[in-house]
Amino acid sequence: MEKVNPAFSFDTIKRGFRSGLNITWKLAKILVPVYFIVTILKYTPIINWISAAFAPLMRVFGLPGEAAIVLVMGNVVNLYAAIGAMASLDLSIKEISILAIMLSFCHSLIVETTLAKKIGLSALKVISVRVGLAVVSGIAFNLFL
Repeated sequence: MEKVNPAFSFDTIKRGFRSGLNITWKLAKILVPVYFIVTILKYTPIINWISAAFAPLMRVFGLPGEAAIVLVMGNVVNLYAAIGAMASLDLSIKEISILAIMLSFCHSLIVETTLAKKIGLSALKVISVRVGLAVVSGIAFNLFL
């Protein structure tokens, strides 16, 4: 049986721990502020205005109007901002699942469309396909869940 070098194991664990802390810090810098902003908005009339404005559209997906905040954050900022917004809202498991499925197809549109354009893809086609898949999957999962 081969012996494991304890220095190697400790060094690996130490690097993994540091990497984990670094990633946690980067995610927290996005998640925590978004969580608090959306939580504060819940106690102001603003969230009601957003909810009322987007309720007819979100109803197609079986989502409350304020779920539009999650979709906007996911598409304009990134998935972590969407998670922060989602965590601060009172959503059911079904609603969280529908949002997660929609965001899996359509997230970080600005950044990812820019990258797709740099490799020669049509920005309009990329956005159309991604948003189209998000819409179709949102409707379908609302019907089947």
